[in-house]
Amino acid sequence: MQKRLTLLGSTGSIGDSTLDVVARHPQRFSVYALTAHRNGDKLVEQCLRFAPEVAVVGDAATAAQVEKKLREAGCRTIVTYGPQALVDVSKSDGCDTVVAAIVGAAGLAPTLAAARAGKRILLANKEALVMSGDIFMDAVHDHGAVLLPVDSEHNAIFQCLPLDAAQHGGVSKIVLTASGGPFRTREPATLVDVTPEEACKHPNWSMGRKISVDSATMMNKGLEVIEAHYLFDLPGERIEVLIHPQSTIHSMVSYADGSVLAQLGNPDMRTPIAHALAFPDRVDSGVAQLDLTQVATLTFEKPDYQRFPCLALAMKALAEGGVASATLNAANEVAVEAFLNRRIGFMAIAQTVDAVLNALGNTSASSLDVVLEADAAARRAAHTLIDSLPVPA
Repeated sequence: MQKRLTLLGSTGSIGDSTLDVVARHPQRFSVYALTAHRNGDKLVEQCLRFAPEVAVVGDAATAAQVEKKLREAGCRTIVTYGPQALVDVSKSDGCDTVVAAIVGAAGLAPTLAAARAGKRILLANKEALVMSGDIFMDAVHDHGAVLLPVDSEHNAIFQCLPLDAAQHGGVSKIVLTASGGPFRTREPATLVDVTPEEACKHPNWSMGRKISVDSATMMNKGLEVIEAHYLFDLPGERIEVLIHPQSTIHSMVSYADGSVLAQLGNPDMRTPIAHALAFPDRVDSGVAQLDLTQVATLTFEKPDYQRFPCLALAMKALAEGGVASATLNAANEVAVEAFLNRRIGFMAIAQTVDAVLNALGNTSASSLDVVLEADAAARRAAHTLIDSLPVPA
């Protein structure tokens, strides 16, 4: 039976890769809704190619521009806008599968709505779990949703775990691999003058600017540790991070009997996307087969927390529990945006997150309202701190 998709964040890198896989299998997948924030021109191109019933953008002005261009081209896609419209297409009867690829906290509400509507969710928005872990997982379980990880590391772990959850007792630990980003071998003292262009120049993966910066600080890996804790129900001390510069092994599962299972492949997001889209089947993703003779060497090293303080901050937030991870995520989003806008230096990202975590108290994440209040408070604190800092020369 053909799957009907709502693709949240269709104009980003995950959206591009998802639509590439969808286009290869028109008999398996069709598109119900595409969403973007303000990239209206690209959304128009996607609508003309995939003819969704609905397109959602961030504001009225972008909606008017998109609708005008679609009507001129003879496309009858309905154009809506705003946060509620994202929620509506995520829980709509028009789709059975929601690909959650909006970056940041903005993806939480529509992804949670999809869970409460019992959808099949392909999760690329790690912030949904980082912010509201237990609340989100309870919604998945209570409403019969199916949660399939799309992040390459979590998808790799999912592939290496037994399908029967009852057999997970034999798991000793999971190992998340990380490329180390563009600054893996740089001396920490030299990172003060890093530019946004340097930080976004990932050695292996093609990603959006925010995620690229998170990879450079390794906050991305820290957020993935928190996500893995909720996805696979393992405590932080049984989740290990290893630097693996070749990005060939995407993650591993270590078992009590000494076995280690790893998932390997070329560094291309179409592989985990195709796996999750077709699961439990396997389909062509468009990715070339891995040739280990070309890779030749696989190396591993422990992360340096002096070089990557954001990773240590994320581990600390997970250990503290409560709303600490929501505070961490919010402060990081504000700091990364400020860095990309050249308002703070690269090393000030971790300093801002650390200062916000220390300044705000931690409480139990007892409800979504409490989580959202913590998120808002952390953003205010981060903005106040950044406004007090000198702008880099």
